[in-house]
Amino acid sequence: MAGDRLEQDEDRGQHKEASSQPSSSSGEAAATAVAATTGSRFGFSQFFQGIGLPRDSLALPSLQQVVLWFQAATMSLVNVDLHALATGGAGYLASINAANLSTPAISLLSYQPAFANVIGANATARKIADLPWQAFHEGGVYNKKDNSLYISSNYQSLADNINMTILSLDDYSITSSQFPDLAEANGGTSYYPPGADQSSTPPMQVWCDEGDFEAYSKLIAVDPNTNKSEPLLISFNGRNFSSVNDARQHPTTGDLWFTDAEYGLFQHFRPASQLPTHVYRFEPSTGVVQVVADGFEQPNGIEFSPDLKTLYVSDTGAQRYTANLTGPATIYAFDVVDGKRLANKRIFAFADTGFPDGVHTDTGGNVWAGCGDGVHVWNPDGLLLGKIHIGEVSNNFAFAPGKVFVFSNYRLWVVEGVSALGREVCKDFGADSDPRCRR
Repeated sequence: MAGDRLEQDEDRGQHKEASSQPSSSSGEAAATAVAATTGSRFGFSQFFQGIGLPRDSLALPSLQQVVLWFQAATMSLVNVDLHALATGGAGYLASINAANLSTPAISLLSYQPAFANVIGANATARKIADLPWQAFHEGGVYNKKDNSLYISSNYQSLADNINMTILSLDDYSITSSQFPDLAEANGGTSYYPPGADQSSTPPMQVWCDEGDFEAYSKLIAVDPNTNKSEPLLISFNGRNFSSVNDARQHPTTGDLWFTDAEYGLFQHFRPASQLPTHVYRFEPSTGVVQVVADGFEQPNGIEFSPDLKTLYVSDTGAQRYTANLTGPATIYAFDVVDGKRLANKRIFAFADTGFPDGVHTDTGGNVWAGCGDGVHVWNPDGLLLGKIHIGEVSNNFAFAPGKVFVFSNYRLWVVEGVSALGREVCKDFGADSDPRCRR
């Protein structure tokens, strides 16, 4: 979670349990309702009434039906002239974006020739959902059994707490659900519990629960196939976390590395913090939890390099109660020492638009982050290669074989035919998901 929620719309109603797909006629009406209300304040009850369903119905339209107009388009790279950018600034970028949008709101901006090899020569892109509530915010954790991505929706109010948006990768249909004892979901990761067979895909997920005034902020393990959950960690040796934000599991040690920020306080659903903003390492097998880094304003996204020698952590202190353009919008890099400690903190990259929220790496060592205008991609030396530009905030995104799903709250985008392979794709999707996984 990052503070863009502070300026989002008010309560949009409740949508909490798993949904089923409506009939074709309902889906066509839903498509019309969604298209007519995009970008405006629109209550959830109004949405259901607009498609002829009762208020208490939790049926969501199939995305196949909703997105009849969202056809894939082959993407041509738009080359950014760095000399012109240096002298023309924001005006130069605005002219590029206005003239080169390959589809209504998405383009691929190339800052370096190497971006073509990362994104792919035949990439296509499209918007696959545009909904009247903020269904696509954070997470993006894959579950192989139902071939779906689990995405946390954006916080609205204590009465309308965060739901889980489930995107089927079979047909891009969606359902909305909640896991038990998960109050305010944010970042998540696939999870092997201690003793699990790591020759198969991860059987569980871990979600960062930011908590509320009644529930602890915690790490919680969830089995999406049984809808059962188990808290793993609710405090640092008895002191409550502020708003646990994002996590990754170390594939060798099994430890969970996670960040703790203060966005629950800023958004008025958590009490005053009892701890500084830290990065932690937690051993599920022993219960040991340690602070591994401090000195952040708001630690947020967290990710390992593919060789596990570097940990990347984003600081989104540029957004607290309000935006602060002089605050950090920075990704820091650390050396991982003995798989348990961090050393040699250094600036890896600074986002030129918004702040870097969710962070992922690919198998080539490139670092990707959701930022203020889309997804930015840097090479391992911190050189900006390019952007998946959507012209609005992307808090996170997810890799799939040959694809990148870009979350922008109300909207969901997909870039297909992508050359880059996400660091965790082979683990999460299985060895047969991509020929490179068998090398």
